[in-house]
Amino acid sequence: SFVLDEGIERVLRFPAVASKQFLITIGDRSVTGLVAREQQVGPWQVPVSDVAVTLAGFQTYQGEAFAMGERSPLALINAAASARMAVAEALTNLMAADIESLGRVVLSANWMAAAGDNREEQALFEAVTAVGMELCPQLGIAIPVGKDSLSMCTRWQDQGREKQVAAPLTLIVSAFAPVMDARRTLTPVLKTDDSRLLLIDLANGKNRLGGSALAQVYGQMGDTCPDVDDASDLRHALEVTHALNREGRLLAYHDRSDGGLLATLAEMAFAGRVGWDIDIDNDDLLGSLFSEELGFVVQVRSTDVALVVARYGEVRCIDLGSVTGDQSLRISHRGELVHAAHRKAWQRLWSEPSYKMQRLRDNPACADEEYASIDDDNPGFTAALGFAHDEDTTFNIGNSKPRIAVLREQGVNGQIEMAAAFDRAGFQSVDVHMSDLVSGSVDLLDFGVLAACGGFSYGDVLGGGGGWAKSVLYHEAVRETFQRFFDSDRLALGICNGCQMMANLKSLIPGAEHWPRFVRNRSEQFEGRNVLVAVNPTGSPWLDAMSGSVIPVVVAHGEGRVEFDADGDFEGLSQAKQIAVQYVDNHHRTTELYPANPNGSMQGLAGVTAADGRVLVMMPHPERVFRACQNAWSDSDWGEDGPWMRLFRNARVALG
Repeated sequence: SFVLDEGIERVLRFPAVASKQFLITIGDRSVTGLVAREQQVGPWQVPVSDVAVTLAGFQTYQGEAFAMGERSPLALINAAASARMAVAEALTNLMAADIESLGRVVLSANWMAAAGDNREEQALFEAVTAVGMELCPQLGIAIPVGKDSLSMCTRWQDQGREKQVAAPLTLIVSAFAPVMDARRTLTPVLKTDDSRLLLIDLANGKNRLGGSALAQVYGQMGDTCPDVDDASDLRHALEVTHALNREGRLLAYHDRSDGGLLATLAEMAFAGRVGWDIDIDNDDLLGSLFSEELGFVVQVRSTDVALVVARYGEVRCIDLGSVTGDQSLRISHRGELVHAAHRKAWQRLWSEPSYKMQRLRDNPACADEEYASIDDDNPGFTAALGFAHDEDTTFNIGNSKPRIAVLREQGVNGQIEMAAAFDRAGFQSVDVHMSDLVSGSVDLLDFGVLAACGGFSYGDVLGGGGGWAKSVLYHEAVRETFQRFFDSDRLALGICNGCQMMANLKSLIPGAEHWPRFVRNRSEQFEGRNVLVAVNPTGSPWLDAMSGSVIPVVVAHGEGRVEFDADGDFEGLSQAKQIAVQYVDNHHRTTELYPANPNGSMQGLAGVTAADGRVLVMMPHPERVFRACQNAWSDSDWGEDGPWMRLFRNARVALG
């Protein structure tokens, strides 16, 4: 029992197994508005997705899936096995998506080896032969592209003696395939349905621990490592999984890789905040839990178990146990309980390395607050809509398509998704660059609506949106045009960088005297997050009927924290009912705590209005999530449209 307890703790903390959250949230994972599946999954946004999925357009569910495989430690034992396992891991990850077929998968191979070292050259030859001449042809999959880094050896002279260090062979496999329906992407999020957890064991009962995380955390490597023993079994299992997914028989899916079965089940519990009760019916308990053999775990309804097992045929299926709602993780060995823990305890172990690195890199107080959110008092994302979410049925806007100026500047990157959202709402989106306004080739006053987009204008060298604003304020004709636009009855929307820019133009906007500027996030990092915001009653035509709603939305900014010129500005905005949206926690309470409030703005301030509500600026990106499938988490009741589509349709209705 002591060995098992200690092994679990060490493996969950091992960097190859542990959470990579600190690396993920500093990247923009929502840009383009075509991201249907990113790393973060479920109501608690846990970074355990097997696959990435992007959409081919704004009016389709088809797209492309991308996944990776890497089993570098195994190359120290068996180079060919390491290469085969990298290919297989990429495929078992990719299978979480509804790909067109296994035959449409293509691979990219990134080889890293120490050329000139006889042992490593032999290892490279064996590995390339194993996947290029044997495994991939057996699977019917091509490797048309790749990259070679063959200088992974350093040599130097030390007191007349030549020395060298050679890096071991490494193969990184990237797998790509067309996706038929992005909505059918499986995730590791366990459901509370009456169900069973099945291990699809492609090692046929073998539990080779060589190169595993368990071996490494005890300073060992081993001499026998996992391998792809039967390519036909792998192909059959992948094809069956693909078919079962399309039939809706799989509730959750997660591959077995770093950390073995134990890490797979742990991550599934973290993502769904549920528990499980499993029983290992095998003499080799440690091997069963920690071997990193080829395979994956699926959650299926209890009524479907017999059918699913039959469909996998001769591929070994092991009924591990059931999912429970109490967040207790119980491991039995042939009916005898050998370990019991709570989801929170394991997840804190798993999150600890990321938390500690985040604490060193970022504002430590923010890292502490995010780590504390692993606690039980966190119900996860839920939405509360104050309006009927019935898509097009209540909007009678005719066939006319008023033109909207989708405004951008050098460094802006969000204009395409902005145009797509307004296009769906019944506008004709026109791409307007600031250079068009400066040259006079486009007159802003020809448009009834202006939307300033997100991005990084001028690299934010003068602060968020600062350079962009100066190109307006210090050009007399352009400044006068913007002044006339804001003074009229026209509508204006500023999102993210466009919000920052308009905040710097507040001297031109009626009623914007209390507006803040937007400065560096409290975390001191760029924040790419999925958050909840509450919509307040403001009388803004943009937010008609939306007040009282709590809606998920993405943020992607480094400078979103509000800073006011005067002490009474926030109260002035509040009294004038100009505070449009505020960040809220998962209890739907206004918050300043990270990461529910990603930038530390006081009272969760995320957006404001002016000019009697005709001008709305906000840091979150509703234009990137106007379709339900664009959201990292969405309510099962939503159809094609996400709730933020209402904002864009409101603008169309306001124009008459």
